Amino acid sequence: MYIDVGDGDEPVLMLHGAGVSGWMWSPMRALLNSAVKAIVPDLPGFGRSASYPYVSHKATVEELRAVIEGYAPQGAHIVGFSLGAQLTILLASEVPHLVRSATVISAETKRAPLPGPTLGLLALAAPLSRQRWFAEAQARQLGIPKDLWADYLQGSATTSRETLLASVGENIRFTLPATWSDYPGSASVLVGSRERKLMHDSASLTSSALPGSTLLTVKGAAHDIPLSDPRVVASELDRQMSDWRTRP
Repeated sequence: MYIDVGDGDEPVLMLHGAGVSGWMWSPMRALLNSAVKAIVPDLPGFGRSASYPYVSHKATVEELRAVIEGYAPQGAHIVGFSLGAQLTILLASEVPHLVRSATVISAETKRAPLPGPTLGLLALAAPLSRQRWFAEAQARQLGIPKDLWADYLQGSATTSRETLLASVGENIRFTLPATWSDYPGSASVLVGSRERKLMHDSASLTSSALPGSTLLTVKGAAHDIPLSDPRVVASELDRQMSDWRTRP
């Protein structure tokens, strides 16, 4: 995986969603203080890792574990969006000693209905993602700021059908691991007020399954919180880091 690592001494691993890559964190990164050491991968199959297809959540979590051990052996705060939020949940569940806090944004944790037909339609539509007109329509729907369109359009043109089907298939079949309830660290669960009912149900399920976690509905946001309201994400992350520094 391509990984962008910033300066600073407080490590934060930032995991993007499907269809985008590490550039999506740019608005939030601009709001963080200089002490933050941003660790921002382009997940397999996306962005500058496009030549290396997405295989599964399991395989990606193993790679991310190695990334944390390499760049933050004492653990990192993790913030993830959509598919990246599912990976955040898995890391907190499987390697909690490496996860200082978890910020889970728009994670689908209830299995979506009719995954087979959904993936069938996606397979038919996959070639369209390489068409500029289609990619621009998707960028508008996803709420991507105009100044980041070039990154999105380039990513759409290089993401393979294999990666799309594997990542979306993992995403819509995802359910909460039993060990999520055992995560001992601090966790925030965010969902946009304008997201689908499935996303609100997932956020409630994710939060209720982990005693002590915080559930926050972001007013006016759809499935685009890190882009439409990066301040709320930066604020939650800052709170998590502050709590970590002052823990007993």
